[in-house]
Amino acid sequence: MSAFTALELCAGGGGQALGLEQAGFEHAAVVEIDEAACRTLAHNRPAWRVLNRDIRTLSGKEFRGVDLVAGGVPCPPFSIAGKQLGKMDERDLFPAALRLVDEIRPRAVMLENVRGLSTEKFAPYRAQIVEKLDDMGYSAFWQILNSSDYGVAQLRPRFVLVALRRRLATSFSWPKPLERRTTVAEAIGDLIASRGWPGASAWKRGAQSIAPTLVGGSKKHGGPDLGPTRAKQQWMELGVDGMGVANEAPGPDFPADKRPKLTVEMVARLQGFPDDWQFQGGKTAAYRQVGNAFPPPVAAAVARCIFTVLQADKRKKPAEMAARELCFDFL
Repeated sequence: MSAFTALELCAGGGGQALGLEQAGFEHAAVVEIDEAACRTLAHNRPAWRVLNRDIRTLSGKEFRGVDLVAGGVPCPPFSIAGKQLGKMDERDLFPAALRLVDEIRPRAVMLENVRGLSTEKFAPYRAQIVEKLDDMGYSAFWQILNSSDYGVAQLRPRFVLVALRRRLATSFSWPKPLERRTTVAEAIGDLIASRGWPGASAWKRGAQSIAPTLVGGSKKHGGPDLGPTRAKQQWMELGVDGMGVANEAPGPDFPADKRPKLTVEMVARLQGFPDDWQFQGGKTAAYRQVGNAFPPPVAAAVARCIFTVLQADKRKKPAEMAARELCFDFL
């Protein structure tokens, strides 16, 4: 059993939960309201306690003693693509997440959201969050992290909040970016070529950069595609048709000069999911789980920094106890 436990809120298709696992945390529970996403979590990790719940109905009392409360609270209230209603949006679950932190009092908190939350428009809202955490005894840190800096083949900036109990906060530092970026060709070139498409080699030569940010969308919108008009143009420059998601990779009969669409498997690779992570539900439901995910490599990078702080504190406590015992013996 891991030395540290985590409660994952708004777990979606498992991106952050998987990253926490990779960092060494064991899940006390993963909570998600979407049924298809819950099936994905249970299918891939039968041993996890998966709760199909709205976190607004969840009590934190049974999770007291958990070391880390983490989650990807819904982004529409802060997304540039939306109306940016913030706290006026019924989908804003920051208050529910903070209530659970207050009830559980973990040693660390990790919440991620879209870059839109970092804008000046939401400065008062961020200040309220920090103030509430400060009242609970936490020091909070915000940071924009580009997923491409941590082995993910797309820019995908995320605005991440880490909060630690004050005595632990001075030991925390954000993960350092990797020395090089993974290109789209490196990430999915083998999948593009997997069914013998004659244009695969030329396609790889034209996909030697990172992808634009994938967009997962919501149930209020239609079928899956790769994002708004500007993103589709960027996908076109990478040799990808962003107007939808394919059922399979291009085959030998697919024209060599035509742009293929990506499959859910390819999109999952671009998000940093391992190939053996299987998404449940239809193509649209599966794509939304992938497109809305916090990339596992980024989640793992941040979680390892938190794990390091908790581990150092755990090692220090026995030493302090031994020192006190020596003092008592001397007295």
